[in-house]
Amino acid sequence: MNFIMKRRSFRTLTVFLSVLTIGLQAAEAQSEINVLKLKSAKDLQAFFKYTGNDVLLIAGHRGGMVKGFPENSIATFENTLKHTPAFFEIDPRLTKDSVMVLMHDATLDRTTTGKGKLSDYTYAQLKDIRLKDAEGNVTDFAIPTLSEVIEWGRGKTILNLDHKDVPLQMTADLIRKHKADNFVMMTVHHPDEALFYLKNNKNSVFSAFIKTKKEFEDYQKAGVPFTQMIAYIGPHVKPDNKELYTLLNNAGAMCMISAASSYDKLKTAEERRAAYQAIARDGASIIESDYPIELADAVKNFVKKDSPKQKFFKKAPIKK
Repeated sequence: MNFIMKRRSFRTLTVFLSVLTIGLQAAEAQSEINVLKLKSAKDLQAFFKYTGNDVLLIAGHRGGMVKGFPENSIATFENTLKHTPAFFEIDPRLTKDSVMVLMHDATLDRTTTGKGKLSDYTYAQLKDIRLKDAEGNVTDFAIPTLSEVIEWGRGKTILNLDHKDVPLQMTADLIRKHKADNFVMMTVHHPDEALFYLKNNKNSVFSAFIKTKKEFEDYQKAGVPFTQMIAYIGPHVKPDNKELYTLLNNAGAMCMISAASSYDKLKTAEERRAAYQAIARDGASIIESDYPIELADAVKNFVKKDSPKQKFFKKAPIKK
């Protein structure tokens, strides 16, 4: 009897130690974030240049959607980086007194406790307003300025600035002020916008809308270097993608498919997982999603471990 009791006690202790070990490992993992180490604008260009032996990249659309974590907030970006390396598409807009803050919509109603147009508020008037998560739950997080986000992102990630209502010159001036061209890029919707940024800084990197062969040719004729861009080719896997992959990859540009407006809308995680894997098999170099943590788990077997670009991927402690 004593022998049996000792065996049971030993098994209980073993299970306890195993659970404790797993818990400690999880806690240790959560004390670190995945970071992208880019020292110069040339590093940023090299990170995105298509080589054929690249790491499949994850882009968090507005940071990602997780309960308790609102879009376009530093807390959400950091939470995503606890689980996966990623860069982030974010949305700068102007307040009434021309402060650049992050807000996708022109109005406050959907994503904050505020009401009405963002442009009717000064930055000081926004300070008591709080962000909501995707389910409408109010959080403790305030609306961040773009300057705050840039300084947070330094040494951690890449920020892709969508073009809302901020004049291009103001965006270029802010990037120069923060000396951030090694990790901040701009979304452009046509070649003239890219050329404007290149006049301000020849090392600028873009996320360009190129959904057709004609749009590819427009950028080509304008002389915008494809080795300084990623190309957003659309939200769906479709036969036309093959031609764009060939044209853009041969010119040195990675291609991105965004699931945010398409496959992210599928009802179950299993359906989304299958869709993300289909995008990876289709040939995209970058996948953008509202669910970057889910996405990273779905495509982890597609990430090339032997890519020279692995040198840019590091771990770093979370700064309290």
